[in-house]
Amino acid sequence: MPALVLLGAQWGDEGKGKATDLLGGSVDYVVRYQGGNNAGHTVVVGDQKYALHLLPSGILSPGCTPVIGNGVVVDPSVLFSELSGLNERGVDTSKLLISGNAHIITPYNVTVDKVTERFLGKRKIGTTGRGIGPTYADKINRVGIRVQDLYDESILTQKVEAALDAKNQMLTKLYNRRAIAVEQVVEELLGYADKLAPYVTDTVLVLNQALDQDKVVLFEGGQGTLLDIDHGTYPFVTSSNPTAGGACTGAGVGPTKISRVIGILKAYTTRVGAGPFPTELFDEDGEALRRIGGERGVTTGRDRRCGWFDAVIARYATRVNGLTDFFLTKLDVLTGWEQIPVCVAYEIDGKRVEELPYSQTDFHHAKPVYEMLPGWSEDITGAKSFSDLPKNAQAYVKALEEMSGAPISAIGVGPGRDETIQINSFL
Repeated sequence: MPALVLLGAQWGDEGKGKATDLLGGSVDYVVRYQGGNNAGHTVVVGDQKYALHLLPSGILSPGCTPVIGNGVVVDPSVLFSELSGLNERGVDTSKLLISGNAHIITPYNVTVDKVTERFLGKRKIGTTGRGIGPTYADKINRVGIRVQDLYDESILTQKVEAALDAKNQMLTKLYNRRAIAVEQVVEELLGYADKLAPYVTDTVLVLNQALDQDKVVLFEGGQGTLLDIDHGTYPFVTSSNPTAGGACTGAGVGPTKISRVIGILKAYTTRVGAGPFPTELFDEDGEALRRIGGERGVTTGRDRRCGWFDAVIARYATRVNGLTDFFLTKLDVLTGWEQIPVCVAYEIDGKRVEELPYSQTDFHHAKPVYEMLPGWSEDITGAKSFSDLPKNAQAYVKALEEMSGAPISAIGVGPGRDETIQINSFL
């Protein structure tokens, strides 16, 4: 049962798309198990760059079946826009499977997301405004709309009415907005039913049968460990579980079937949106990392906050995910620095702390304790093996591996599909 989970080990944007794509040729199914179109992956194939927001990265690999699991929230308009864009570029999207239990992002979820975030003012969380959080809230409150509801107009109407009873009160009386008409929402959602129908199936059954047949299934997380609703820097987190446990609930596969858990680490650290970030840089080094690394959100278009590598976060990711391997990305971005700081611990109230503090207050006040590692000036984008890397680059990778608590099995040395050094096989 070769089931692998591949997830972000920082705050997201680590390069999961590149890692998924690297495995795509050997994988039978690639499954998105949580999140929505607030998660973006950039995959470079030859001279072509693909920006994926909702679709699994495996959709770019011929022979691979991409799956949107029950734990994902789906905006149909975004889904069909993305499918159309790929079809126009010659990508076959006909194998896509969508869980009938996945929840739908409705127009009123998007409206609620935008008005509530605006209302928070200085206390903004930094959401993408795409309705992700309100959709997950509806799911937990048991007033959500699932994909399968589009095929029973009576049930769909009842559920939209139930959801809008409270939301219209809030929109009109608290936010001074117009009420949303039930009929309008129902009509819009029903308009997607026929287009969605060829993709909708019982993905839980499909995936478990595939694993029983020794097919290779890759579970792909959106966002990153530190954005997990339970294990991230709450409240500056996403609304679902991108950690490894989320793959089981978000795809309907038992934990005993997971064989490897691969964490994606950027060779430095970035974050989008508000929230604590101990190693964040506000100087020319931070600007250089942003410029050289092309650090702009695939989905949000926002500049990413940049900082040095944080080994405390990496150790935490290893622990809460049970990581068996790391994929280190963007090592090439660090070329040219004479010395490279690495955060090995925090200072909190004058005390050295080597593990992530559970207290939100302590983490907000954490100051990085750096160890300086020698840099390199040689171009590494042509490296095909670990021994091809400059000695200082090799030492940097080995130091990060030792600090992070799991072996680094692959290294990204450039954006291209072939610009990866594979040290150990993931399969």
